[in-house]
Amino acid sequence: MRAVDTNVVVRLVVRDDPEQVRAAEKFTSSGAWVSHLVLAEATCVLDAVYERSAGQIAAAIDMLLNHKDLTLQHSDLVTSALEHFRKRPALGFSDCLVIEIARKAGHLPLGTFDRNLAKLGGVERL
Repeated sequence: MRAVDTNVVVRLVVRDDPEQVRAAEKFTSSGAWVSHLVLAEATCVLDAVYERSAGQIAAAIDMLLNHKDLTLQHSDLVTSALEHFRKRPALGFSDCLVIEIARKAGHLPLGTFDRNLAKLGGVERL
């Protein structure tokens, strides 16, 4: 299966350049894989560059999870991270993804200096 980078994912979500959207759709039409890193970067771009709200970012992640042509790396893990993000959007999706990756890998607790992140199960505030 093919893989896509952050720019392709952002084009599929934002749809701000018709030519690039068509190219992204054509490339992914036979199936494409989205890594955790690409997903995390895409959410950062949606926040920092496109100034999308937490609700809009959550909706974009949900759309990607249910996209007919995309396969997200460990989609079950992404779903769990999305649940955390919806409950505590101030954390940012990337932090929610980090804890779920650590949990799946069996490497808990996750150490952090972040007071808000430390409120999640499996996280230890340093």
